[in-house]
Amino acid sequence: METRLNWQDYAVTWARLHGGFDPRTATPVVRYWLRAAHTLADLLGRAKVGPTAVTAAGVLLCLGVPLLAPRGGFGLLAAAVLVLLAAVADTVDGALAVVTGRTTRLGYVYDSLADRAGEALWLLGFWLAGAPGPLVVAAGALSWLHEYLRARAAAAGMREIGAVTVGERPTRVSAALVGLLLAGVAALIAPDLAAGVLTLVTAVWLLLGLFGLSQLLTAVRRTLR
Repeated sequence: METRLNWQDYAVTWARLHGGFDPRTATPVVRYWLRAAHTLADLLGRAKVGPTAVTAAGVLLCLGVPLLAPRGGFGLLAAAVLVLLAAVADTVDGALAVVTGRTTRLGYVYDSLADRAGEALWLLGFWLAGAPGPLVVAAGALSWLHEYLRARAAAAGMREIGAVTVGERPTRVSAALVGLLLAGVAALIAPDLAAGVLTLVTAVWLLLGLFGLSQLLTAVRRTLR
């Protein structure tokens, strides 16, 4: 019979898998988000849904973003909804793996690959809706470099997450979600405004990525020296 973890045991296991960061001590928003993910994961576990299926669903949702974003106001708003649902799937797949005791190294790789693919698809939607290509590429490259640096540091022996930076994935999810929402509203007012909004949001994404990479690099140097 499959054993599912309650919230307290889940929090302990989650912390062990995330560099010792205990979700019970997180900010209220993060704590409630992760607790909701645990609840949903428990329901999916009872329904015999696997974490890989949830990961795949998240990627499929992201595929809709570059298809909808170029269609203007309502398309941009619909793309924002897809980003939100994909973010939920991204949180729940890991929670489901922990809750049902099905965490694997291969699943971790699949989840990371799905995250990077999803972000690339969001930024592709930004570009197709009018954001400048070089700015979009730079923002995506910094996001990838942030995660690559942490992965290489972990391979070099860094056992903790190093630092929770301003350029973490939740920030990127927020930028994509808010950017598409604002662009959608702007497009309903005046279609030409959407590209400017997305350009501004992509620039913010880029700046946060730069600051985040600097924070993480400082933490990695301090830890591995």
